[in-house]
Amino acid sequence: MNKPEDNEKFQRKPKWIRVKAPVSREYQATRKLMRDKNLHTVCEEAACPNIGECWSKKHATVMILGDTCTRACAFCNIKTGRPMQVDPLEPMNTAEACAAMGLNHIVITSVDRDDLDDGGADQFVRVIEAIRERSPHTTIEILTPDFRNKPGAIEKVARAKPDVFNHNLETVPRLYPKIRPGARFYHSLRLLDTVKQIDPSIFTKSGIMVGLGEERLEVSQVMDDMRMADIDFMTIGQYLQPTPRHAKVERFVTPDEFKSYERMGKGKGFHLISATPLTRSSYHAGDDFAKLRDARNKSLKANNKT
Repeated sequence: MNKPEDNEKFQRKPKWIRVKAPVSREYQATRKLMRDKNLHTVCEEAACPNIGECWSKKHATVMILGDTCTRACAFCNIKTGRPMQVDPLEPMNTAEACAAMGLNHIVITSVDRDDLDDGGADQFVRVIEAIRERSPHTTIEILTPDFRNKPGAIEKVARAKPDVFNHNLETVPRLYPKIRPGARFYHSLRLLDTVKQIDPSIFTKSGIMVGLGEERLEVSQVMDDMRMADIDFMTIGQYLQPTPRHAKVERFVTPDEFKSYERMGKGKGFHLISATPLTRSSYHAGDDFAKLRDARNKSLKANNKT
C-alpha cells in the first residue's frame, strides 16, 4: 500500500511542466460535444496535461473502439478489461463531431483490441471514410495500436490513405519488458516501415517518452532505427506517472536536454521533431502537420534541383 508521503512525492513536479486547470467555455463546449456524440477521447482517458489548452482551441484526439484496453502497459492510465462490442455508429458520430468543431486536422486513436480478428483495423477505415465524406477538407492523422500481427490489418488501414500514420514506440527497447510488455519494439518499427512501403506519400510519425530510465545513447539509437524505417516525424515528451500504481518517473528531463534531443533529431534527418517536456503525440498536431508538409515539399524541391 502506498504511504501518504509517497503520494505527496508522486504529485511533486518541476515548474516547467505544471499546467493550469481547464476552465474555459471552449473547453466545456468541447467536453459537451464529446458526451453528446458518445465519444471517448485519449485526452481524458490518458489524463493528458495539455487537455485545457487543446480543448480550449477545439482540438481533441478521439479514441475509437471504446474506452477499455485489452493490455495493461505500465505507463498508461486507460482502463484495462474486457471491452464492449464495437459501436457501429462511432464512425458517423466521429465525423459529425469533426464537422461540428470545424476541424482542419483531426487525430484518431484507439485502445488495443486484441480480442478482434483485425485488431480494430476495419473501424479505423470506417472512421477515415466517414470523415472524408462529411469533412473532405479535414486532414486525418491516426495513432494506431500495433494490431498484434493480425493478418492484413496494417495494409487495410494504410490503403485508406490517412494523411499521417502514427504509431508510438513509447520507449527504448531495453525497457519494453517493464514498460510495454505486451508489445515488441521491432514489430512496431516494422509496422511503420510497412506503411511507407505501401504508400510513400503517407507521412509516418512515432514518439517516445523520456524519464523512464533510458540513456541518451539509447535515445540516439532509437532515432537511428526510426530513420532507417523512413519515419518523417518524431515526438519526445516527459513521462508523467498517472497514479502511484504506474511506473514511476525516474527523473524529470530538463528543457535544455529536450532542446539537445531536438537538435540531435534534426541532425539525423527527420522532417520534423518536437521535443519538449509537454510534447505528446497529438499536441499541436494540426500545426505540426502543416510544418511537416512544408518541410517535405522543401526537401523534394531541393532534391529536384540536384
